[in-house]
Amino acid sequence: MNALDIKKMIEAGLPEAEVKVLGDDGQHFEAHVVCPSFAGKTLIAQHKMVYATLGDSFESALHALALKTSAPR
Repeated sequence: MNALDIKKMIEAGLPEAEVKVLGDDGQHFEAHVVCPSFAGKTLIAQHKMVYATLGDSFESALHALALKTSAPR
């Protein structure tokens, strides 16, 4: 799995989101996700929404994913 794969998965699950994924070692990634659907939600709820887009990939193919999430300003 690479950064582009992760970006596509998040965008498929949250089509209105702006997504940037950093990391090139194949195991450690950082995703920046700005999504209108995050408005009024706690940080934990936002992260759960992102993890839901990744399905089982997070448990099997990803070693670490740091998340920075927010609603647009």
